[in-house]
Amino acid sequence: MSTAEGMNPSPQGTADDLHVVAPQLRALRRRESLTLEAAARAAGLSPAHLSRLETGQRQPSLPMLLALARIYGTTVSGLLGETVPGRDAVVHAADMEPTAAGGWTYWQAGGSGRGMQALRVHVPYGSQGDIVRVHPGEEWLHVLRGRLRLRLGDSAHVLAPGDSAHFDSLTPHRIAAADRDGAELLFVHTLLQSPTAALCLGPATQHPPLGETP
Repeated sequence: MSTAEGMNPSPQGTADDLHVVAPQLRALRRRESLTLEAAARAAGLSPAHLSRLETGQRQPSLPMLLALARIYGTTVSGLLGETVPGRDAVVHAADMEPTAAGGWTYWQAGGSGRGMQALRVHVPYGSQGDIVRVHPGEEWLHVLRGRLRLRLGDSAHVLAPGDSAHFDSLTPHRIAAADRDGAELLFVHTLLQSPTAALCLGPATQHPPLGETP
């Protein structure tokens, strides 16, 4: 079983969310002429798990959505069936609809179809703090509220409001809220859209939890 498959579906999200995401996942995979096995391997999932996502039996987490978006050459918004008219330079707060995925809540903070994606993200305490991410590109994040634990490779950091981090996404990294009220951040990442791009997911096995001293 893939390490990513062991993640529990989030209790957040609705049947409507699954109704939108499932057919999108299947249609985009077929558009890229990828078999279920090839797409699952690139995303770090088992074919059976990806099949359950495509049929609406499981809800994908935000990291899974990011992985599949890269593989299929689209954005998380595209996977969720969201559309933004045109390529407007300005995104108004009133147009930012919250979306729940894998326990996180995020708001699209940038235009669609761009070379990078900007999100405002709420990270709840205890959610996905053991998920390691490794993928091509760069990431930049800025803490708005609460404290964020960030592990980059072998180093651990605690970011307070106003702190930022900018790093190569090929560096194994994971983030978690340090406070029980969660953390809110601005998050920007590049979208290297290629059928061979992959996001490696799984519980950390060589490091202690983010809340512990390495």
